[in-house]
Amino acid sequence: MARKPRIEYAGATYHVMCRGNHQEAIFKDKKDHEQFFDTLGEVVGRNGWLIHAFALMGNHYHLLLETPKPNLVEGMRWFQSTYTQRFNARHKVWGHLFQGRYKALPVDQGDYFRTVADYIHLNPARAHAFDLETGGLTDYPWSSFCGYMRPAKRPAFLTTERVLASHGLLDDASGRSRYNRYMKRRILEIQQSSDPREADPQWRKIRRGWAFGSDEFRLKIQDTLDSAVSGKRRDSFMGEAIQRHDEQEAEKLFQQGLICCGLVESELIDLKKGDARKKVIAWHIRKKTSVRVGWITQRLKMGVTSNFSCSIRAVEESKEGLLWALKNKITSSAGRLLFP
Repeated sequence: MARKPRIEYAGATYHVMCRGNHQEAIFKDKKDHEQFFDTLGEVVGRNGWLIHAFALMGNHYHLLLETPKPNLVEGMRWFQSTYTQRFNARHKVWGHLFQGRYKALPVDQGDYFRTVADYIHLNPARAHAFDLETGGLTDYPWSSFCGYMRPAKRPAFLTTERVLASHGLLDDASGRSRYNRYMKRRILEIQQSSDPREADPQWRKIRRGWAFGSDEFRLKIQDTLDSAVSGKRRDSFMGEAIQRHDEQEAEKLFQQGLICCGLVESELIDLKKGDARKKVIAWHIRKKTSVRVGWITQRLKMGVTSNFSCSIRAVEESKEGLLWALKNKITSSAGRLLFP
């Protein structure tokens, strides 16, 4: 049976979840969690995503993810493959880390959005990842709830305003306190339920559904799926438009890089394939977009793509990369200079 295509459109919100291959751990220690956060921060910066909630649960993860641009598929491809490469390199293993396709459940606005945020934040409670009698959600460090309660330790990629607003709250001391009290009441519901997974009747729809929202929202999503399956692809939803948009962004950065490095495009063919200026332009495009490596190497006349990762790493370790980043104030997704 053919897989249904992913639904992509500007402003879409998803509950994204993926498990480890054969239910095995995708986080073995603190360093793995931190590496996942670093990779998530990079993909957010590259694609302009908004992360409203997350929970890392040993052998799987949950994200409440918003895509202002229709770029879920390309971003997730880069994100999961990059984290897998880093995980495998660190633990000296190889092969698949994740089990099959990630789940990306389109989520409606209003109560539906709030319900998914609660579902993700309460994951550690349902899994008894801390003592429900004496502890709280902030005792589990790998959930965005800690970032909500402790702004000073909040990951730079985490956006809190929309979830708090869905509860009629502001991101201030009073709003955070009220949100914490609300979550404590939800934990009591889980404790009193015979099945923690069914403490909220809506949670079954999140786990098993294909879209979570009103009838009107589901009809919209179904119409989009039907159009994709029948071959009448809509540019606002499908990959070809996303690729064109990404290449347009990359072209802007390419032209910017030429100016910053004092080059004109016609000079590239006569420069060495590994010229430092080519490398820093390639690095800038790679950090800010999800365009294919082949596109970058072709535009910059850098030769075979197999050397590309070495070129990117060389920039991050070089004086040339430092000077160029400082001159142009190129920053990481966390808002810090990549070469301080």
